Parts: sequence; C-alpha cells; structure tokens
Amino acid sequence: MDRLSEITFLLPATPESHSFLGSLRSLLTEVAYADFTESAGTAGRVGDRLTLAPPQPVGARPVTTFRLADVPAPEVVLDTGHSIGVWSGHTSDTPSSQAEVEMADLTRRLAGHVERVNHTGVNLPAGATPPGQWQDLVSGLASASTMYRYPTGEEWPFVLPSTSEELLGDIRDFVVGREPRFELVHDQGLSRTEWQFALWTDLTRTELELLFPEPEGITFPGLEDVFRVVPVRHPWPGLGIRFDLCYRIDDGPSDWKPANGWSQKAVVSAERFPLADGLRSAHEDRPASSVRPRARGVPVHG
Repeated sequence: MDRLSEITFLLPATPESHSFLGSLRSLLTEVAYADFTESAGTAGRVGDRLTLAPPQPVGARPVTTFRLADVPAPEVVLDTGHSIGVWSGHTSDTPSSQAEVEMADLTRRLAGHVERVNHTGVNLPAGATPPGQWQDLVSGLASASTMYRYPTGEEWPFVLPSTSEELLGDIRDFVVGREPRFELVHDQGLSRTEWQFALWTDLTRTELELLFPEPEGITFPGLEDVFRVVPVRHPWPGLGIRFDLCYRIDDGPSDWKPANGWSQKAVVSAERFPLADGLRSAHEDRPASSVRPRARGVPVHG
C-alpha cells in the first residue's frame, strides 16, 4: 500500500518567499518539533525548508514541510502524486479575504506564544473544483493515509498522522502529539484557494483580541470562543492565507481526549466502509456539546 509520507507547501524561490518562510520559522520557534534548514547564499535560494514532524507516535506520517522551489506560484504537493495549485474566480468570498496584517508583524506580536501546530489545510473553492475532481483527490488521500470524515458530514476531511501499522489497520490510541493534522475543505463560499494554519497558543481570548483587534483579527459566527482568525498579507495573487489562533487551554489535551477535538468514543468507534476508496468515517455519536456550527463555509476546528 502506498503511504502519504509528506505534505509540502511550496513557495516560489524569491526573496519575498524567503522572507515569508523566515517569519514562519520565527513564529514556530517554540514548537519543539519544528526544524528549519537554510541554504547558504542568496536569499530565496532553493533549499530553505521548515519541517514539522509528528512527535507522537514514533514514526508517524505524514510530515509537513514548507520550502522554496522553482515553481511559478505557490502549490501544495502530496507525495501520493497529487498537487493543489492556486485558483481564483468571481464568487462571493469570506471575511478572511481581507488581510490587514503583514506576516512579519504577526510573528512579532506572537513571539514566544505559539506552542503547537494543530493542523494545516487547504480550502478549495467549490466553483473551481467539480465534485468528481474533489472525490478523486479525497479518494487518493484516503487510500494512502488515515483520513477521517468530519462527524457531521461536511466536506472537510482530516488526515491524522499515523504509523504504517495504523495505516494497515486503524488508529486506536489517540496519543497527544499526533499533529499536525491536514485538512481539506470543499468550500462553497470561497472565490480563491486558501491556506489555513491552526496554531495552539498560550494566550486567552481577551489577550488575542487585544493583539489583533478588528479588522486585523476576526471571528467566525459560533466559533468566537474557540479561536481568532488573522489573515495575512503576502505577494501571491489568487491565494488567501489565514492563521487560526486557538485560545489557551489551561488543562491541555489529555491522552484520552485527542487534540483533534473529537471525543475518544466518536473516533475510536469509527468504522471503515467503501466510501472514497477507504475513507474512514467517524460516527456522529460524540457529545452534543463538542459539536460546533459551521460558519459561512469555514471549517470547524478541533
């Protein structure tokens, strides 16, 4: 069985990309499993790379990388043979399309406050991604990874890092550290491709609201108590980039309640069935209090 081993966010090899990647590196300085490799020589040279390797369980894949490459525009490459480029159109967009904050400024304000990476993700505009193409992408990933459908049925499946044994069987032990996850979203509300990065911080809602007041930071209806959204400016047309800053959890995730936000019962009771060539489905039997509403086509985060 082929295995999804690496998810790579590629940026054009330019000084602007070098600066963005450097800011991202600084933003994740306190994340123990973030490793940065910088090539010598001219800024923007191919070889700069930031790698996020799941700390638990040992040998879990995929790893997530960010690097510069000889590409004309940003894209996400999956080593299953799939790639996700940038598309923009003319449908209505979400509030996150309005970016007020520079990436370097985001890093400066959050210095020392980002502890972990909950997940990375790509939101695909439904208008540019026909159902058949979407299903082909989901099927390809599901057959090569431990992918779960969101319990309430929306089109935002998650890939959880797993060992080769778990890929052949299933995930039974939801240890803390099984991150970063990877989310795909088939989004009816977007007019362009959007990258999303959900980060665990040590800041409260009040502190993040003061750091990123409107319109720099926003919330999605129904998710005000979960995270604050900060879109960032960048030089690449047709792409949105946003950071979802999760508020501090004083007691933290435990080894019996996975950090992905599902209760143990809901995830461990997941059954395989022949949907999308092996896509795992988590039954909607988790506590109602853990189910949060969707907000204008934006995915709910764990």
